[in-house]
Amino acid sequence: MAVTKETLAEFFSAVRGASHELIQGLSVEDMLLQSMNDASPIKWHLAHTSWFFEELILAPFMSGYERMNDGFRYYFNSYYEALGERHPRARRGMLSRPSLEEALAYREHVDRHILALLSKPDPDPQLLQRVELGLHHEMQHQELMITDMLHALSFNPAYPAWKPPLPPDTESKSAAPLEWFDSDGGLFEIGALSKGFSYDCEGPRHKVFQEPFRLASRPVTNGEWLAFMDASGYDDPQLWLSDGWAARLQEDWRAPLYWIKRDGGWLRFTPHGLTPLNPDEPVCHVNYFEADAYARWAQARLPSEAEWEIAARSYLAGIAKDGDSGGVAPGRFMEQGRWTPSVSRPQQGQALADMFGNVWEWTQSAYSSYPGFKPLEGALGEYNGKFMCGQFVLRGGAFTSPRRLLRASYRNFFYPHQRWQATGVRLARDD
Repeated sequence: MAVTKETLAEFFSAVRGASHELIQGLSVEDMLLQSMNDASPIKWHLAHTSWFFEELILAPFMSGYERMNDGFRYYFNSYYEALGERHPRARRGMLSRPSLEEALAYREHVDRHILALLSKPDPDPQLLQRVELGLHHEMQHQELMITDMLHALSFNPAYPAWKPPLPPDTESKSAAPLEWFDSDGGLFEIGALSKGFSYDCEGPRHKVFQEPFRLASRPVTNGEWLAFMDASGYDDPQLWLSDGWAARLQEDWRAPLYWIKRDGGWLRFTPHGLTPLNPDEPVCHVNYFEADAYARWAQARLPSEAEWEIAARSYLAGIAKDGDSGGVAPGRFMEQGRWTPSVSRPQQGQALADMFGNVWEWTQSAYSSYPGFKPLEGALGEYNGKFMCGQFVLRGGAFTSPRRLLRASYRNFFYPHQRWQATGVRLARDD
């Protein structure tokens, strides 16, 4: 479904405004922090997303466009080799200048020019496509802004909140019993549908033959993870992949990230501050190695991404949702402002719960190309394809994800040791 310049201008203003809403409650000093090489300062995210629009849309499509600062081409490039040299990723937190004020002015400069382009009669269809891509790119960075800031503030011994305390959850409840969705297997198609936005790595749509399988009705809970810990799951090398066990020893993993034990009980650090660990909520901030070890302990395994997508499309069909043009099932997403997982319970008549939102779900599938995959031409070809080595696919989205970002074919990917994202576990079994 093609976007129009009118709907795109409205979408542009909404997404760009959402980034500003995310920084409410943060200080200038907060937004300069970079806690590790994998993370970036909030100020850098704000400027880089503007750099994307400038370099890939304004520079090639707006005649006579004048940059606000030529140095920003170097400071705020992420990994695009075709677009020149860039400031080292590990030292983004050393950029006290340009200031936050300059970064925000840069956003206003870019916004004004993008909206001017969209107001012209009969804009180039390729321009519209790139603006839409830039907005999905910014939504990805909105998720990173939340998770990078949480990681940075976790090093503060006061565990400060930057969002208001959570009000009582009127939907508070116990997790549903773990049940299983059964698939008879067969020949299926997976990958992006022709309508709606998708990234190049989500296609081409192709056929897969799938053996029968079972998928858990909901993600693994904190209480179930505590049982794994009490059973010495972190101390049993037979449960762990070799690289995972080596990393566990080196990093001394003994609980999910942000779990803090005090006075014999567990707390969890969130953007809302320290909160008591709810045993009924899905476990969050565990990496692939931890997820795989837990699955082995639970006499199960992680699903393949094909299994996950087959189940997700069945789930969407059951609730009469599209899933490939922004229409995903109810769940907890970034816009709700409750940046913790919600207790999972299937809707009436459904076998599965929370296939979208709540926590990203690790799959056993390596992030690689689909049959017939071709990256986009030029610099945009660096967006996804060159990362198809050494990473694993996650599906579904999380409470940190903008709702419009997600669809049944969306492929997220991270390295197996990384756990600062809102990542959880859904089990699978052979039939």
